[in-house]
Amino acid sequence: MKYIILIGDGMSDYPLKSLDNKTPLEIAYKPNIDKLTKEGKTGLVSNVPEGFSPGSDVANMSIFGYDPKKYYTGRGPLEAGSMGIDLKDGDVAFRANLITEENGVLLDFNAGHISSEEAAILIEDLNTYFKNNFNKNNFNKDVLNKSKFNGKFYNGISYRHLFVINNKELSDLNTAPPHDIVGEKIADYINWNDESSKIIKDIMEMSKDFLKNHPINKERVEKGKKPANMVWLWGQGLKPSLPNFKKLYGLKGSVITGVDLLKGIGIFAGLDIIEVPGATGYFDTDYNAKGKYASKAIKYNDILFIHVEAPDEAGHSGEVKEKIKAIEKIDKHVLGQILDELEKYSDYKIAILPDHPTPIDVRTHTMDPVPLTIYSSNNDTDEVKTYNELSVKKGSIDLSEGYKLIDYLISN
Repeated sequence: MKYIILIGDGMSDYPLKSLDNKTPLEIAYKPNIDKLTKEGKTGLVSNVPEGFSPGSDVANMSIFGYDPKKYYTGRGPLEAGSMGIDLKDGDVAFRANLITEENGVLLDFNAGHISSEEAAILIEDLNTYFKNNFNKNNFNKDVLNKSKFNGKFYNGISYRHLFVINNKELSDLNTAPPHDIVGEKIADYINWNDESSKIIKDIMEMSKDFLKNHPINKERVEKGKKPANMVWLWGQGLKPSLPNFKKLYGLKGSVITGVDLLKGIGIFAGLDIIEVPGATGYFDTDYNAKGKYASKAIKYNDILFIHVEAPDEAGHSGEVKEKIKAIEKIDKHVLGQILDELEKYSDYKIAILPDHPTPIDVRTHTMDPVPLTIYSSNNDTDEVKTYNELSVKKGSIDLSEGYKLIDYLISN
């Protein structure tokens, strides 16, 4: 039996006035997904347990078959795993966004989707700056005189980077995802008073002091682009320990994604990571390449996780047309090629779902259950004919705990 799990990140939504009170999933032309839905079983799945924020880290950990209540330690360490960063005892990994700050307000959580080439220079220069200046600056001298800076920035892709510091007390710090507070006053979210936390506050404020005058940002402003003039630290945690996926479920698997977070979950789970040229985690990701590489990987795997970030990015930026296009490209270029390849096999199952909703009008993740469709070559069906948030409510599947999806696929 072959298992395919296709994750359209954030693709479920709320009805939109601009779409005559329909959702992007209802509007999008997705003949492959709808065909599988008509011939398969559907329902709702909740990937985010109560008490957790509806982040992609928690939601996708559930989809991969791991209960976040047992295994989740933070987003940063998952991304560290994907970047090959060896976290030591006491190391706390933070996600580090390059953001745009303006007059004390978080204007843009991705600094105008700064290029990876520009970001690499900024991250390298930040490390040099902090190494030479952290214990000499004027921020909270009473704190800094007692502490030696032992942190380091690690370069990622575009605005997505990491910061690691050895201070386990910081793992419990209450940080805010920057995409949740666009337009808000920064001071309201870094108002920490304890000694350890002030170090992180200082790092963020010092980054602004340095980056605002960096030549790359001056050039971006001259060209009418948003500057990457501050670092935002969030999603921190200690190194997680996930049981090996193959030992847990008896399946050899691989992951295809353009996002470090998903790669990190896969690496900690002992899954293979398939690197796809042109997989960017944004609107310009190479859908055709993802479909091509996925099709080839089916032969060598029992289970394949394929993740596409673009619908989520469209939700965060409020771009409904881009979200519809992303859903249609997933259907045509990714799923279409997979279905062509699966014609060679007699036994397979395909599960299609988002990790969480990212509604256009909300521009961030929500806790709502997400639509799930499962096609089986065993011809297991229910009465639902099309795939969207409303129709699947009539389906036969009800998974209140998303981490049980893998067990459900195997046993049903």
